Amino acid sequence: MQLRRAHSGFTLTEMAVVFAIVALLIGGAMMTLSAQIEQRNNDETTRRLNAAAEAVLAFAIVNRRLPCPATAATTGDEAFTGANCSTWYGGFLPARTLGFQPVDAAGYGVDSWNNRIRYAVAQTVTGCTGTPVNPHFVSTANLKANGVSCKPNDLDVCAPVDGTIVCTAANRVVSTSTVAFIVFSSGKNGAIAGAYGPHEAANTDGNATFISHLPSGTDSLTGTFDDLMVWVPAGTVYSRLISAGVLP
Repeated sequence: MQLRRAHSGFTLTEMAVVFAIVALLIGGAMMTLSAQIEQRNNDETTRRLNAAAEAVLAFAIVNRRLPCPATAATTGDEAFTGANCSTWYGGFLPARTLGFQPVDAAGYGVDSWNNRIRYAVAQTVTGCTGTPVNPHFVSTANLKANGVSCKPNDLDVCAPVDGTIVCTAANRVVSTSTVAFIVFSSGKNGAIAGAYGPHEAANTDGNATFISHLPSGTDSLTGTFDDLMVWVPAGTVYSRLISAGVLP
């Protein structure tokens, strides 16, 4: 007598369970890969911002002053209007002037998301030995004449815990009269102004108040925020120039 073999296989329920497990594994792998990519982009952008700050300091040693920001019309070059910068707080890193890389097709320095790196420089000073002549940091003659006792008197960096954009003693990241210049990235969403949270919008509104804190999402009291920022104190600028024999 010939025995028949029993045919075994997966039931629809078992197959559904297998597919669900596979989907979860793939989803978890994709999330892990995405997180790794974002971390690499953040790390690379931070490296570029630090390199940009060093390029600004190197420019200062050679030219005995800080560079002005680039504008949307200067294709990566610093922008002057007479003896003043065309913009102080709403411009971009003058990458072509600094010899900074990488740049986009127009010569502006870019972050790892290919968004233009921004740059702001102090316009006014206080606490000088005599009466200062402004602008201070971007003028070779004024920087020399005013001296290293001068402190910045406009750039403010704070970290509000809600959607406000007001700097106070409680939320200030650095003390007032400290920051000589700032370089920053507008983050992954930098090319999508409509996606900015209130603190991101504050960093690109052209005034002297800047926000810097940990990343946050739409569910946060502070709103969406992924900007990355490096600020350089006046003391660092003076120290580099003194060490190079440029000042006093």
